[in-house]
Amino acid sequence: MSKEALECQQILSYIYSGTLYVSLDKVQPLYQAADLLQLDYVRDTCSSYMAMNVERSTCVDLYKFADVFSVDIVLKSCWQWIAKHFTEVVSSVDFFSLSVDQLTEIISHDELDDKEETTVWEAVVRWVQHSKEDRLHHLPSILPHIRFNLLTSDDTAAILDHPLVREDPGSCEVIKTVVQKRNSNLKARLGMTTEMVMLSHVDSKELLFMNPREGKYISCSYKSEDLPSFTDVTVTSDNNIYVLTRDRERNNELSVFKYNHAANVWEHAGMSSVSKWLQQENGFRYYNERLVEVDGVLFYLAGGKVEDSGLVWMRKYNCHTDQWQECSQLKLDYNSHYQSAALSCSSHLYFIASMEVHRYDPKQDCWCKRATPIDIAEVCSAVVMGTEIFCTDGDFSQTLVYDTESDCWQELEGWPNTENLGIDIVPSLFVLDNRMHVLLNCTSESEEAYIYLLNVYDRSADTWSDVKASLPYKRYYGQCSPVARIYLPYLKGA
Repeated sequence: MSKEALECQQILSYIYSGTLYVSLDKVQPLYQAADLLQLDYVRDTCSSYMAMNVERSTCVDLYKFADVFSVDIVLKSCWQWIAKHFTEVVSSVDFFSLSVDQLTEIISHDELDDKEETTVWEAVVRWVQHSKEDRLHHLPSILPHIRFNLLTSDDTAAILDHPLVREDPGSCEVIKTVVQKRNSNLKARLGMTTEMVMLSHVDSKELLFMNPREGKYISCSYKSEDLPSFTDVTVTSDNNIYVLTRDRERNNELSVFKYNHAANVWEHAGMSSVSKWLQQENGFRYYNERLVEVDGVLFYLAGGKVEDSGLVWMRKYNCHTDQWQECSQLKLDYNSHYQSAALSCSSHLYFIASMEVHRYDPKQDCWCKRATPIDIAEVCSAVVMGTEIFCTDGDFSQTLVYDTESDCWQELEGWPNTENLGIDIVPSLFVLDNRMHVLLNCTSESEEAYIYLLNVYDRSADTWSDVKASLPYKRYYGQCSPVARIYLPYLKGA
């Protein structure tokens, strides 16, 4: 029986019985038939099946198919696999079957998990040499997608001297042009970066980027005009760092700045101001402000009071119109807005205070109340890890975890604080290398000395242990301590 007959038989079987059998060797032609006949259920079942079966032996083939038929769910799954296993993919025979457009699309992405940009160049060489007569003329169009700003001068010189480049004069000119432009907007690949937590100095315009596990501590000083004072800070899913800042010279106007990784500077994000709407709220007195990303969209929240009621006022940013759009307000049962947290978890936004928790659904633009926390005096620091939200008070005497899926709270083992140490600055929770940490700024009464304690949490044992970090002897403010992936040469260059 021919493939076409088998497809028709499966389609008819589904129509009459409602039963559909899918396998890897039949899923692609079955999808095409369902697409042609506009059988949405069969098409969706096939696309879901393909997305769940992306692996080393199938990723390139499924990627090519999804690219041709614009099957987004399969493309996304293939992309995630290729990005994570880039070196493995380019070493496979299937890699040679990619078209020039597909190759270019792959090497253009930030998410490639390769340690050096030379890996990308070597992949291009292998692809061209596989069929040099047919592919050499494509080299000038591929080269601009290699990030020469991430290569050393010796690496660039070696590429210019490569036989493929010398054989094609156009390629040599392209490289020289790209190198001269030195496009600093091209980010480091994911695999080239190191996860770092960022701390700000209490009394100066200085930031400390650190990863204690790798022994990385890099301090960067900035001019007063180049580093805004943080009202809040957030790191987005695409590794952009945004901060809220108030300009005292402009009537305390609130605006958003963005960190330029390549230049190691803070730049105005080009977003319209959010502060002018607050002034329109009659009688609204705001006390804390948050910037949170949910599924690629930035939300601004201001917690405060209107007369005697607690209120969370919120807007979301529309990047296409450069406008902050009004969202549903949250009326609180208690005036518990001062010490609170706003976080993104599983496509929802959570507002957590000592007496209440609320969840916001961006798709429905509505808030709903969730389980009340176990008694905690104040929520001074909170962080998301997986589908759980961890929070602690100002003394790190109470640490709670909230399971967003089961809507349940649990109290964790507290830090075994000794009597001769006191918390000097609000503790900071953050997730680094997939483990939860807490940074404590303490003062030793016996020695009258200022010390840091960095502890990591073991979820299975419910215990904290000292990381023995070697932080510089300076006062760093850790309450706003974002974790981002940083390309270290950018910092060292500064």
